[in-house]
Amino acid sequence: MEPLTATRLQVRKKNSLKDCVAVAGPLGVTHFLILSKTETNIYFKLMRLPGGPTLTFRINKYTLVRDVVSSLRRHRMHEQQFTHPPLLVLNSFGPHGMHVKLMATMFQNLFPSINVHKVNLNTIKRCLLINYNPDSQELDFRHYSIKVVPVGASRGMKKLLQEKFPNMSRLQDISELLATGAGLSESEAEPDGEHNITELPQAIAGRGNMRAQQSAIRLTEIGPRMTLQLIKIQEGVGEGNMLFHSFVHKTEEELQAILAAKEEKLRLKAQRQDQQAQNVQRKQEQREAHRKKSLAGMKRARAEADGDSDAEDPGAPPEAEGPGQEEEDEAEYFRQAVGEEPDEDMFPNARRRRPIGLSGKKQRVKEQKQPNGGGDRRPPKAKDRPWGAQAKLGPRGTTWDNGRGRGRTRPPKRVA
Repeated sequence: MEPLTATRLQVRKKNSLKDCVAVAGPLGVTHFLILSKTETNIYFKLMRLPGGPTLTFRINKYTLVRDVVSSLRRHRMHEQQFTHPPLLVLNSFGPHGMHVKLMATMFQNLFPSINVHKVNLNTIKRCLLINYNPDSQELDFRHYSIKVVPVGASRGMKKLLQEKFPNMSRLQDISELLATGAGLSESEAEPDGEHNITELPQAIAGRGNMRAQQSAIRLTEIGPRMTLQLIKIQEGVGEGNMLFHSFVHKTEEELQAILAAKEEKLRLKAQRQDQQAQNVQRKQEQREAHRKKSLAGMKRARAEADGDSDAEDPGAPPEAEGPGQEEEDEAEYFRQAVGEEPDEDMFPNARRRRPIGLSGKKQRVKEQKQPNGGGDRRPPKAKDRPWGAQAKLGPRGTTWDNGRGRGRTRPPKRVA
């Protein structure tokens, strides 16, 4: 199919047919040739883009290019042959049905048309032959290389113009080369005659191929070979209505029933789409109404909370800003910093806290039972001995007796 191929179109395993169809338009791709294999057969699909149809063939026989070339003694495979599209030859595509005519049209559209009055013969290097057999309903796919050789020259001239002669070392007689072919293809063993000798309208590149001179046209097969059988024709690209099927035949009533069922399916689908569109519209209207209602309620609540926006702020009550509140805050700060109740003369207006766990009456009774009256005063010194020199005290709050007299109790240290 060179050179009319999309070489920049690369297909990966994760790509689907829809992805390829999406990029086919910008790349100018008009046809898809798809090969697939199942457990039983190999299939070949020919698709026309962008709207179809799709032709599905079953490959009954095939031969690869390397197998065809390896069977030839003198093959003709070079890059210059693929710089121009091949010449398409359709054979036996007569009035055998609409499906045969559609096949011929599809194959013709694969290659550009040729104007026989303006064509350059030097651009025709290959030939694609598709032969239709009406009896077996199979297509023979063949691909040849074209060679033009002058005829009618003298023996000395032929010796100068000929290419490498085939090796006949294994042959007993030259008749074996012409009769059996001796490993050559049919085109190589084909002799020149009226069937392939013609008068050239143009000069063709080659030795002795001049205008208005007779030359022989020889074909050398380069492959691949395929024997195809049409299975079905679909209306769309890989899907759609079945236009033709080789094995399934339906009556007119069955076709009408299928069409009616398909129309009913399309009608139900359109009805569901309309219902969905109406539901979406209704939900949007409900959300819009709810939003407006919510905004109105928020504005009304904000207006009620604000009240008269022109009224002056009265401020805090006067009793909360008096000196008693300030002394109360300082007394609370003293309690948190020192961990004790402040003296009465420090904050006279602050309220005194009661100790946790004791009522007022019990607290007074406990203070009366203390030997010093519950105060922070140091006990008086003994008359017979001085403080600190006569008594030996232990830890604070404990009594020591040094044998000279009765011990005393040292009050615990207080932190101010």
